[in-house]
Amino acid sequence: MIGRVSKYAVGVSAILMLSGADSRAETLMQALAAAYANNPTLNAARASLRATDEFVPQALSGWRPQVSAFADIGLNTTTARSSLFGKSRTTTMPAGVGVSVAQPIYRGNRTINSTKKAESSVLAARQSLRSTTQSVLLDAATAFMNVIRDKSILALRQQNLAFLNEQVRAARDRFEVGEGTRTDVSQAEARRALAVSQLNFAKASLLAGQAVYLQVIGHRPKRLVAKTTISRLVPNSLADSVSMGTKKHPAVLAALHAVDSAAFNVKLIEGELLPTISIEGTATRRWNTSSTTKRVDSASIVGRLSVPLYQGGMVYSRARQAKEQLGEARIKVDLTRDQVRAAVIASWGQLEASVASILAARAQVRASQLALEGVTEEQRVGQRTTLDILNQQSEVITAKINLVTAEREKVVAAFNLVAAIGRLDPSRMNLAVAEYNPTIHYNKVRDKWFGLRTPDGRK
Repeated sequence: MIGRVSKYAVGVSAILMLSGADSRAETLMQALAAAYANNPTLNAARASLRATDEFVPQALSGWRPQVSAFADIGLNTTTARSSLFGKSRTTTMPAGVGVSVAQPIYRGNRTINSTKKAESSVLAARQSLRSTTQSVLLDAATAFMNVIRDKSILALRQQNLAFLNEQVRAARDRFEVGEGTRTDVSQAEARRALAVSQLNFAKASLLAGQAVYLQVIGHRPKRLVAKTTISRLVPNSLADSVSMGTKKHPAVLAALHAVDSAAFNVKLIEGELLPTISIEGTATRRWNTSSTTKRVDSASIVGRLSVPLYQGGMVYSRARQAKEQLGEARIKVDLTRDQVRAAVIASWGQLEASVASILAARAQVRASQLALEGVTEEQRVGQRTTLDILNQQSEVITAKINLVTAEREKVVAAFNLVAAIGRLDPSRMNLAVAEYNPTIHYNKVRDKWFGLRTPDGRK
């Protein structure tokens, strides 16, 4: 059975193919491409990644000078009393302008470690974006298949109601000519009432599915064609699937990058206990500093060494805290691998079960349809009752709904498995959509020294 899962084409039966594959029909791949381009959850995740990119230039600013300018003006009044000259008052308006520059030389390796921490955070965020992409594409595929399933079930419910309407009419006709009983009529009417209720429920389910489709994919469903080649991305064995998922799933890779970020954070905090060296330069011009001085120009350059001695224990506590967070990040790697492994095994089992269910459901449809035809013929010669036909019709509809549901489960299970091993992305699926490249924004902002506008021109 395991070998057949990966080779089994993940298509759908004629029941699911509600419309022909014409130019107006929307395929599953087209729906996935629309979701990739328009889904707000995915767009928000991309914006979050772009915001994370800015941590790198913020860290790199530790290498760059801090430049500031200043200006001041004031009023100074001095009153003096002496026995020789008596009382005198002097009023000046001192003013000045200047510029100061501070260039860090050594900061206890904090700039290096903060940059590496920021870069690791960016890599983790990129993998988180991949996880979000997988979730959105999986939701889109599920919504697509749900609409097809619900449309198929609605069509079956409508067929069932039409069949039962005919049974009610026939039962009444037989009753009027004395060949049937009131019980036959009542049984047919009861089944018809149940069919009306089931039809209304199917309509409500379809409306709900269409609303989710609009939310995830971005437009209302049209004529849908469920043909897909997702099976080509399914590994040949469960062992291969588990190995691939635990090594390549974006959640695992994000957790590994989070470990790197936490490790650099420990070094960053410990760097606060090391000396810092900087060069500071100042140039000023002042006016009216006294009644006899009109202007004073000054300039200075100072090399400064600062050695931290004790900060009340704050830095030591933060360093210990960071080490515990590093330990937590390492544990989460193992936890994430366990979660991915469980998801892969569950998805593989669901795919196997759905393949077996389809085979069984097809056999059930064929057998129940033949049984209905036989019961109908036997009822005509008086060997079966109206209730026998109603019961057999119910079995036929149930068998067809089981087949529709199994077909949907197979496609969704295949998408779940491909997502669980980390391969549900636009490039592998050959979606006709421009793939988002996170490095473009990163490269534009990494070494940017000035500017308030974002790379796309927003103020």
